[in-house]
Amino acid sequence: MQIAITGAFSYSGKYIARRLLERGEQVVTLTGHPDRPDPFGGRVAARPLDFNDEARLAESLRGADVLVNTYWVRFDRGANTQARAVENTRALVRAARAAGVRRLVHFSIANPSADSPLPYYRGKAENEQAVVASGLGYAILRPTLIYGREDILLNNIAWLLRRFPFFAQIGDGQYRVQPVCVDDLAEAACTAVYAGEDTVRDVVGPDVFTFDEFVRRIGASLGHPRPIVHVPPAVALAAARCLSLFVGDVMLTPEEVKGLTDGLLVSSEPPLGSTHLADWLAANRAVVGERYASEVVRHY
Repeated sequence: MQIAITGAFSYSGKYIARRLLERGEQVVTLTGHPDRPDPFGGRVAARPLDFNDEARLAESLRGADVLVNTYWVRFDRGANTQARAVENTRALVRAARAAGVRRLVHFSIANPSADSPLPYYRGKAENEQAVVASGLGYAILRPTLIYGREDILLNNIAWLLRRFPFFAQIGDGQYRVQPVCVDDLAEAACTAVYAGEDTVRDVVGPDVFTFDEFVRRIGASLGHPRPIVHVPPAVALAAARCLSLFVGDVMLTPEEVKGLTDGLLVSSEPPLGSTHLADWLAANRAVVGERYASEVVRHY
């Protein structure tokens, strides 16, 4: 098959592309950053991801049997807003249908809701509706917190733990999180590529932590256990904004704080992932948190 992936030169898309290439599939990527380093040595052709021209977008998808869509924006920045990302996703779905794509594997998030006051979760629900209504075969994957060598949240928690004498925790730290390894997510996406039925599944790992436990597990694995100081969410956000100026990034958003403290990063479904966080940290402790991971640098 020919399989198109949005963002195969970026984070989760790269792990998916690698597995599909190992299975002998032809992989192409749709990207808005054609000059980004190619981790596949030319084995993945880059095509334009141009949301402003649906005919060109459909041409980029021509010949693809399956589209794996990882596209979204984490926070509003200039014209790149979450509301715009919903419109862009609808354009991508229409282009896939026009190009003759048979199946769409779409990344959403756990616990999306069309009634959510949070644009992130509401936008994800709207995207799911567009996928379901498209007439294409589909698999909707709903991960929680994705971790891996290139991830933002876990890496930057580790970065802070390596450099500061304490960790300023948001609120009481007793809200839960159920992280999933990017390798497990990629495997679930590849399984969904070959599946025949329409599905909507949470993609989560086997571990559930309170956020205090999550931070302590990271610190202990790195050899940098730090005292946790609980601060009001508004204080944590203010501190994050100050640090964001120093690193030239957006470390944390109010939406992320609300989603986290409301317990939206856990699932009631059986875990699809099998990788335990402790095992992954033990294997990657030398590199996690060594450098700050910037969302702005990655996407802008």
